[in-house]
Amino acid sequence: MRKVQLLLVCLVLSVAASAADKVVKLPKPNLNRAGTVMKALSERQSTREYASKALSLADLSDLLWAANGINRSESGKRTAPSALNKQDVDVYVILPEGSYVYDAKNHQLNLVSEGDHRDAVAGGQTFVKAAPVSLVLVSDVSLFGDVQKPQNQVVGAMDVGIVSQNISLFCANAKLATVPRGSMDATQLKKVLKLKDSQIPMLNHPVGYFK
Repeated sequence: MRKVQLLLVCLVLSVAASAADKVVKLPKPNLNRAGTVMKALSERQSTREYASKALSLADLSDLLWAANGINRSESGKRTAPSALNKQDVDVYVILPEGSYVYDAKNHQLNLVSEGDHRDAVAGGQTFVKAAPVSLVLVSDVSLFGDVQKPQNQVVGAMDVGIVSQNISLFCANAKLATVPRGSMDATQLKKVLKLKDSQIPMLNHPVGYFK
């Protein structure tokens, strides 16, 4: 009987440990990382192989801040410019335990969906599922007006491209492996991430340590 009780306790603890936290508070970004922009540009490359090791919270924190964090607290402006300062781009963080949206104002992750949804990011390319984290870049095109207007979608795509380059350069500087990708199961991601019709997943970045 005692063995059964102990087994049940272990099972409960295991389930609790694997559940996704509703909010993940990120450590303050380290603004004193070594490296230069020129060195990062010289080392930028696309990589499709990743170590299975989980990304540290410190590296994830710095990555998200570099991607599209707030670098001027008094105005709320970002590391990535956006057309008319509409800040249309949201960064979604796909982890094995759940999918989160990056809350730049509070520098934290807010849970959107529990479970491992890296398959939806992979879109048939299995190497993506080996990365411990994937970032999905989503533009809310309605902030520019008519969602169906091609010009507004182009502007959203440009803003996403700037965030993508921030990710690539940070990864080059931080010795992280990544590749910008357009392939993904956008229909499934819109469900998983609970996106509005006006929010368009445009690019994604699997990220991990070099294998």
